[in-house]
Amino acid sequence: MDVDSHLVNATENIIVEEIKKKRKKKRNSWFSENWRALFSELMSTLSLLFFGCMTCIPIDGVPINPPLYGTIGFGLIVLMNIQTFGHISGAHMNPTVTLAAIIWGNMSIALGIAYFVAQCAGAVIGYGILMILSPIDMSSGICTTQPHVKHTVYQALGIEILLTVALVLINCAVWDPVNKDKGESLSIKFGLTIAALSIAGGPMTGASMNPVRSFAPAFWTNTWNSHWVYWAGPFLGGTVAVIFYKFVWLRTERVIEPEFSWTGSRNCHELV
Repeated sequence: MDVDSHLVNATENIIVEEIKKKRKKKRNSWFSENWRALFSELMSTLSLLFFGCMTCIPIDGVPINPPLYGTIGFGLIVLMNIQTFGHISGAHMNPTVTLAAIIWGNMSIALGIAYFVAQCAGAVIGYGILMILSPIDMSSGICTTQPHVKHTVYQALGIEILLTVALVLINCAVWDPVNKDKGESLSIKFGLTIAALSIAGGPMTGASMNPVRSFAPAFWTNTWNSHWVYWAGPFLGGTVAVIFYKFVWLRTERVIEPEFSWTGSRNCHELV
């Protein structure tokens, strides 16, 4: 009986230890699986604000930077970041893209919130480092996004919405299963897209399309002129774009489902 009781106790102890290990593993699994992606988002957004806004610093001897200098610069920085960080976190660098990924179904809400925090932190740190290393005082509002003086805030809002619609539609097209085998040169495609949209909308609103891209310079330079536009516009535009693509343009897979019938025939149905 003593031997049996020892065996029972030993078995119970083993079971308890296994349960504890599983619980501990479950608690640590989310962070262990996602910390690299979160760190990647922080670093890619830091890089976006540091290098991107560096292209907006006035050049010595040139009163005004060439019109395409900053827009092409941001596009090339996006290209670089996607090539560097895209395979780790997707290199969103933008809460609007992250929200679109959540709505699309590529990402959980919890991970999306964590991405948002990492993006905010990366943007603020990136612009802060640039202010320290810049040869000139950037507190005058360098690299801030503000509406054109002849625009009303609602015109600026409309432009930011439409620019972000175009950006998020590109993301949706990449996520579309129809294009799963067409992922080559994504960094070039997104870099050129950002450059094109920046050329189009830059003179009117700064072509932010990204709340944290506008937030970091505003935070450090205390420039909050019509700042709400650069949160409302991208989020509204991104949400409209992903919902439209998902429910209008996204093709459903045709599958064969069993149908009970005396003849044993099967019909094709489309998944809704």
